[in-house]
Amino acid sequence: MKKTKSFLLKTLFVFLTAVLALSANAQKPKGEKELNITKIELGYPCPSIPYYHVKADLELPQSSIIEVEASVDGKALRAIELRREDDLKELNRPPIAELPPSGTSVSHDAMHYKNVSVIGWVKWQPGQNYNVKVSVRMKKSAQPSNDDIMISSSKNVTAPKGVEVFDKNWKSYKSIILSETAGIDRKDEPVEVLLAFYPDEAQQLTRDIRVMAVDPKTFELTEVPSQVYDVMENLQKDDLAPDKNGKPTRTIPLWLPTTTVRVAFLANVSAKTSRVFLVYYNNPDAMAKIYQTDLRVQGEMPGLQIDNSVFSVVLHPNSGHLDQITLKSKPDAPIYHRLETNGAVHWNPDIYVPPRAWTHTADWKPPRHMASVAGSVIARSEGSDNMRDMPEVTASVRYEFYPEVPYFISSTSMRINETVNALALRNAEMCFKRELFTEAAWYDVIRDTVIVYDVNNIPDLTDLKMEADVPWITFFNKEKGIGFAGIQLSYANASVESPLRLLNPYFYITVGPWIYWARALSHPYLSSNMQQLVPVLKGNIFSEKWAYLIYKIDKDGDQFAEIRKWQKKLTNPLRIQLVEEVDDRVPKTLQEVYIDDGKTGWEGRGTHK
Repeated sequence: MKKTKSFLLKTLFVFLTAVLALSANAQKPKGEKELNITKIELGYPCPSIPYYHVKADLELPQSSIIEVEASVDGKALRAIELRREDDLKELNRPPIAELPPSGTSVSHDAMHYKNVSVIGWVKWQPGQNYNVKVSVRMKKSAQPSNDDIMISSSKNVTAPKGVEVFDKNWKSYKSIILSETAGIDRKDEPVEVLLAFYPDEAQQLTRDIRVMAVDPKTFELTEVPSQVYDVMENLQKDDLAPDKNGKPTRTIPLWLPTTTVRVAFLANVSAKTSRVFLVYYNNPDAMAKIYQTDLRVQGEMPGLQIDNSVFSVVLHPNSGHLDQITLKSKPDAPIYHRLETNGAVHWNPDIYVPPRAWTHTADWKPPRHMASVAGSVIARSEGSDNMRDMPEVTASVRYEFYPEVPYFISSTSMRINETVNALALRNAEMCFKRELFTEAAWYDVIRDTVIVYDVNNIPDLTDLKMEADVPWITFFNKEKGIGFAGIQLSYANASVESPLRLLNPYFYITVGPWIYWARALSHPYLSSNMQQLVPVLKGNIFSEKWAYLIYKIDKDGDQFAEIRKWQKKLTNPLRIQLVEEVDDRVPKTLQEVYIDDGKTGWEGRGTHK
């Protein structure tokens, strides 16, 4: 009797188990399979994935076109990346491929995947537990269909412990990857980036931005000196009102109000490496923070004085142009001009359209438009105006200074508003009292060597000519052990309304009571036939950028070593890549406005939505 009862109970148990299994299977979508997540982890920022993230490695039942969704603790991730194994081999380098939201609104991913990693932006806290769900739609074509197979899986994962993340009161951050390419260790290298924000998160940017360097080995965060400036707002909203016939214009705005700012910071990046820096913001309760460096600005525009621990610069009280520079280790050897007319060191852009006087930007008294920035990372002075007595020509001059470095950056530009006939059109002139220097030198790109001239043995008004793209040029004094060099960073001539017509452009040195170098853009005044006028046409634009270096001479070694060192650094700046989280307010579709009706190029394409 007991055996019969036991047999009946076992039979009933097997039957109920089978019924429950059939019932469970009946509730699953047809063809559903379990998603195999082979590995899941929460990770720190690295150059390839430059944000705090979740990474789930998937193994699919077979190779397939897929759509993937992921959520953390029930909140869907706004944007995820799909990467194959080959895409994750170089975690110490910035990513190459990217699919922005505007791209996902246009096309489906029609690639086939078998083993793939799903990566999403997650602001995790150390030691906390999170539930991650990944769902995959496996498809035979780019378009969804009823034959698609849905697979999913949920996993619990614990965030790493031991390395603190930044204060959670800062709600948002942007990621910047800096890459060094010249093989030089960079220490406190000044970096400037332009960043865009939504106005509701940008009410206190000058107070709440913090820049944190991520240690590439330990992932620890180190705050670096930063400076926020040049805030600009565009608060206009897209008008979504119906047209005059009452038809909807569009349901999704083409743009949203935006605030942009510049952020400068000091970065340490080892030679031939990439490093992540996180720009935190969006903390309404943050207090302004002042970073201490050796950069100082005194006085009133245009005659500012700018100091760092290496040099002191004085700008001309009328024009705001470089007037004097002193190496602090050589206080008895200031470098200046003060011989001719305005007396500044930096003279141009300039133009000579007779019978009007030769006019230089250094002749401004002062320029109509002036602006300056003073901070711990960058100090800037700039002016722009028409050339004096020359409304046909507009020009600008800008200087940028940084902490602890022996150079500053000068950017100049000149725009021709109306065609003029000129005897001279020049730029990049630096003029000094001749007795301050004993030698002039430059790297000659034709002869592939450094050319050196004894300043005392050059006849007055002799021109020493070189190529327009001369890499560097210097005046120095062996006895005093000091030099001033120009390192050319960029040089461009362009035109809008008219073609460029430049007569024999070159770079040159001239001596007299003074000694100067300058760029001859079009300079018949120094030609064999010095009275022939050359038209400078409306729409012509001339611009350039130089680093100006003050340095000590190594009398016993390579007297140009400092110039070569800084020329290599400054012509190979840190490379910058910005990576941002996709905000929840970004739509999943985006409309593009075409100027004419016609094809879009996506017609008939299998990936097109």
